[in-house]
Order: sequence, then C-alpha cells, then structure tokens
Amino acid sequence: MQTGVEAGAAPAVRWAFNRHYLLLALAVFVAEVIIATRLSHVVWVRAYLGDVLVVVLLYAAVRCVLHINDYVVLLCVFLFACAIEFAQYFSLAERLGYVRGDLMHTVIGNTFSWADIECYAVGCGLMAGLVFLRNSAELSRR
Repeated sequence: MQTGVEAGAAPAVRWAFNRHYLLLALAVFVAEVIIATRLSHVVWVRAYLGDVLVVVLLYAAVRCVLHINDYVVLLCVFLFACAIEFAQYFSLAERLGYVRGDLMHTVIGNTFSWADIECYAVGCGLMAGLVFLRNSAELSRR
C-alpha cells in the first residue's frame, strides 16, 4: 500500500527549536515595542518600519519552533498579514464586537491600507533576500 511518502524521507515540517530565530524574534519584538511606545510620534517609523518588521517577527517566531522551508514560511506570513489587513477593510474587529482598546481590536486593527501590504511585501522580500544570501554562503562553504 502506498502512502505517498517514501520510506526514510524526511518530513517537510518538523518541530525543532532554533535559538537564533528565537533571539531574532525577541529582538524584533523589543524593537516593535519601542516603536509603539517611544517612537509613535515619528510617523514613518510607526506607519512603515513597524509593518516591515512585523512580518520579520512572525517569520522568526515560526522558524524558532519549526524546521520548514524559509520561503514557504515567508509566503504564509505574507498571506496571513494580508488577511489581517483585509479583515480591517471589512471592519472585522467591530463586527466581532471588539471596541477600541480591546486587545483583539488592537491585534486585528481597524484601518485598511495598501501601503501596509506594500510594507509586508518589503519585509518578506528583505527576509527572502537574507535567506538567499545565507543559503548561498552555506553552499559556497561546502
């Protein structure tokens, strides 16, 4: 009986703790907190850099616990960020009964912006470039 998986083939996704990605996630989280609490008056930092970094944070958080193809993670993170953005377009937080100040209202957000989607793309693109450079460097060392 065929199962679709070759005997001895490694699974595409497996649980694997990675401290480097944990440290990256923590560093980006601290940067996001600083942006939200100390730099909220610097509009371009709050509006753009924060959105670029949030996808890096999500990517690093996933990679610190899962061994999975980096590009798949980046695509999923981008799609997730876009889904949240489109939830804002349809006022999902308000439709679910959350009010300004609720944690879930803050997580979902309330203002749709194409610029946010562009920032998510930039963040994922930058991470993809760094992954490519890292993989190229590893191949050249072999």
